[in-house]
Amino acid sequence: MAIMCHDLDQSITEVLKRTGPHVVLGIPLGIGKPNIWVNRLYDYIAARPDHSLKIITALSLLRPKASSDLEARFLNPFAERVFKDYPDLDYAIAVKSGTLPANIEVYEFFFKTAELLNNPVAQQHYISSNYTHVARDMMHFGVNVLAQELGILTESGQKRYSLGSNPDVSLDVRDMLIEYGQREKVLMVGVVNEQMPFMPNTAEIDPDDFDLVIHTPETTHTLFAPPNMKVSLPDHAIGLYASSLVEDGGTLQIGIGSLGDAIANALILRHKNSSLYKNILESLPAGSQPLPTHTNAFREGLYGCSEMFVNGFMQLFKAGILKRKVFPDLKLQTLLNQRVLSLPLEADSIERLLHAGAISNPCSRIDLEWMKATGILNDTIQYTENKLEDGKNQVSTSLTDPETLQFLQSHVRKEPFGGIFMHGGFFIGPTDFYQALRDLPDDTRSGIDMGRISFINQLYGQEPLAKAQRRKARFMNTTMMMTLLGSAVSDGLENGNLVSGVGGQYNFVAMSHALADSRSILMLRAVREAHDGPQSNIVWNYGHVTIPRHLRDIVITEYGIAHLRGQCDQDIIKRLICIADSRFQNDLANQARNAGKLDKNWEIPEWASNNRPESLRQQLGSWAGKELGDFPFGTDFTDDELHIVHALTQLKASVGHPLDLVKTLISSVFRSDPVPERYLERMQLDHPQNLKQRLLRQLFSGNL
Repeated sequence: MAIMCHDLDQSITEVLKRTGPHVVLGIPLGIGKPNIWVNRLYDYIAARPDHSLKIITALSLLRPKASSDLEARFLNPFAERVFKDYPDLDYAIAVKSGTLPANIEVYEFFFKTAELLNNPVAQQHYISSNYTHVARDMMHFGVNVLAQELGILTESGQKRYSLGSNPDVSLDVRDMLIEYGQREKVLMVGVVNEQMPFMPNTAEIDPDDFDLVIHTPETTHTLFAPPNMKVSLPDHAIGLYASSLVEDGGTLQIGIGSLGDAIANALILRHKNSSLYKNILESLPAGSQPLPTHTNAFREGLYGCSEMFVNGFMQLFKAGILKRKVFPDLKLQTLLNQRVLSLPLEADSIERLLHAGAISNPCSRIDLEWMKATGILNDTIQYTENKLEDGKNQVSTSLTDPETLQFLQSHVRKEPFGGIFMHGGFFIGPTDFYQALRDLPDDTRSGIDMGRISFINQLYGQEPLAKAQRRKARFMNTTMMMTLLGSAVSDGLENGNLVSGVGGQYNFVAMSHALADSRSILMLRAVREAHDGPQSNIVWNYGHVTIPRHLRDIVITEYGIAHLRGQCDQDIIKRLICIADSRFQNDLANQARNAGKLDKNWEIPEWASNNRPESLRQQLGSWAGKELGDFPFGTDFTDDELHIVHALTQLKASVGHPLDLVKTLISSVFRSDPVPERYLERMQLDHPQNLKQRLLRQLFSGNL
């Protein structure tokens, strides 16, 4: 029986009664952390040198912080408006600043991208784990407390609890403990945040599964809500290519960020205006050995199966694309795949089942119970003395008897039980995404199942059902670099520093090879801007690999699609060079030739010889800002703020070039067009008080 606690200090006392002074705390990644409670525990132990705390987690999210006075003038008001009362994690601040107390250690298996690259303590305590192995690895660390943020729903005075965004670790650890007969070794703590969307199905949990449930006004706060990122033209090009590989009736996995938004935007454009979508797609080069493409609207729709449930999926749902439901019964799912049955169920479904051999004639008790259990038939029919009856009518069990068929057909339901159109492991997104989740009607929300990463990211233990559900899957992931031999670099640098983490990428790539009609799609921008100029993200070789080259499949840049599965080394090299930026193609080809991996007489095809940003702008420019907008799903920035961001970005780019700063400063003195006063007010530079503020005003004005 869970202890219900309404006082944070009392909850800490209760925990330490059980664990003693040495706490090993496991908490979920992302927004599943109970920040307020974790901070209280951290502060308590930090003040007591005879106590200790180890934290095992991932993706510890902090409010954005400015790196300069000018940035602060813009960012602080924005952060107050968007993040409101979101509480930063004290341990994450200490890790970032290098001020962790000696008696506290933090171990993470996934970093916010590039956040801790130059942080020795964080790098030394990084745990390299597939997401599916995290519960196991937490157990190896000797976790004795597992804490999780909970959503709550009160109906008719009754409280229902949900693991909300992150059911995965809590469920997997609990089940492992029960399996090993060690449930009492870990104290499970649930902390209610009334802002957490209540999610049903797997995420709904009996409070007695926890040892301690904490519910106080203090623990409710705004969820971390990263604003939608700008989608650039290269992002849109990648999204267009990727969307053309998605088959109607298939399965989709995408991630957070601008590439995820670009894919969702392209799929919606394809669905709503397929002719325009085709025109835009045809303006781009076809790529190397293009695969069959799909450009028609979605009739059957897509099923989402993604460790991260992001705003892009919500937009696909609103557009009527994310709607293909899967079911927990293998026999039923197979019949749907074979189109023996269709949704909504028709009255002739009984005849279809009979003709397919799915039920016998005469109808047996087992057949009837299966149809009732799956929701094909309502539960009013009973099997009595070789008769079928519903309390009003009684018929024979013979399915060749028209009266029996009519009787059964009258009891066919519109839809079987347990239909799910979105399986997710955790969610994260902008403020309106969370609100959309809260506003979903109950019958719609029931089609979303936030569940175990061990179910979503792999096939093990559920192969037949998972294979039946995940047909025509497209597992789309972002990578940082590709080597010319087909390896992907997604999480770290060759000096050993970790940029983020492997997460579930390896699992999804491997799963795509285990499913007969599925594909792994790795996406990257062909080039990145570095301090010393543009750099190619397609390289000859690299000293760190996330996805080994034997798992190569489909790679997409803004310049096309490269089909690599089953290809020999020379063809892989050719195809990747053809989607690389043309400024680097010759050098890449020469490196491959010098290694003896490329025919010395091979030349870059003409169609791939103009892969440059200016060519892309020419190809897609007609649709930029319209169908291919910067923020296809809206933004938390105002129009004025977007203009200011552009100016600040230009100014930041000039910081590394002092001469450019001087030019900007001088030109701003002589500019004739006035700067809108509202911009200066927004940056608190309308009334500069000293020389520094006057200089900032001039630099800012110059970049507008």
